[in-house]
Amino acid sequence: MREMGNLPLENRLATGAIPGSATGSRPFNKVRVFLDMIKFEHTVFALPFAFIGALLVQMRIPGLWDIIWITVAMVGARTAAMSLNRIFDRHIDARNPRTADRALPKGLLSVNEVCVHAVISMAVLLFAAIQLSPLAVKLFPLVLFILVGYSYTKRFTWACHLWLGVALGFTPVAGWIAISDAFALPPVLLGLGVMFWVAGFDIIYASMDYEFDRDAGIRSIPARFGIPAALKIAAGFHILAPAFLAAAGMVLGLGTLYYIGIGLAILILGYQHAIVKPNDLSRANVAFFQANAVLGMTVFAFTLAEVLFH
Repeated sequence: MREMGNLPLENRLATGAIPGSATGSRPFNKVRVFLDMIKFEHTVFALPFAFIGALLVQMRIPGLWDIIWITVAMVGARTAAMSLNRIFDRHIDARNPRTADRALPKGLLSVNEVCVHAVISMAVLLFAAIQLSPLAVKLFPLVLFILVGYSYTKRFTWACHLWLGVALGFTPVAGWIAISDAFALPPVLLGLGVMFWVAGFDIIYASMDYEFDRDAGIRSIPARFGIPAALKIAAGFHILAPAFLAAAGMVLGLGTLYYIGIGLAILILGYQHAIVKPNDLSRANVAFFQANAVLGMTVFAFTLAEVLFH
């Protein structure tokens, strides 16, 4: 959770601790609380892979409008997904000490307000899909099912991490479809790479809730198999992730620059596992945000370089 002074952002907004703010009633403050609640900055996880999918269709930079609408679609999709997740999980979040300060449990936002954001975000996603490709529009119901379904999977299966992986793994496929209006093997391989990368770091993150999840009956790999085994499973997923990314490069005939990016991604994944131990999860948040944000941007930067110098 983002901190400002000694209080979380939500608490400071609610108490007027930020100069010029009232008790969370001003629209601007509501927007700030909402963006912090959905961790808007985490959009950097998925967006680079959507651009990668778009870049590799014709091995060139897409047109400006395509880039804009892909960005709008990704922001809409993630905002809708996170809004729905916060709504569906608000009672669980209220019981979990790690998440009890989120906006809905604290009453800083109402369920109706977050529902409005979710509906608007879904409408934005649909409108962006209409601008991009007919196939993207046809796939809109499937995308909604995946986004909505994630919040419920942890109630009945420990494979919920893979469902989240599928949700984000669809991004390079979506980027490819936005430009080509067709499926192909390379974006599917990229999507599998993203799926295992995301599922792996979600397992690491879920390890912080091990005790609460077991007591509350929440399904997760750490709750089902224990933290040591869960971290080994995450490591296995993080071996598969770059393997699938490399396989996509082989199918497309990509060169050295792309594989340098994959090599750096492997080092970043190794760093995540080096700083997180079964008996010390204090740096899990570092592994979750900083390292993964760097990973996505690194792979994108070297893929862009490969396209420019191909």
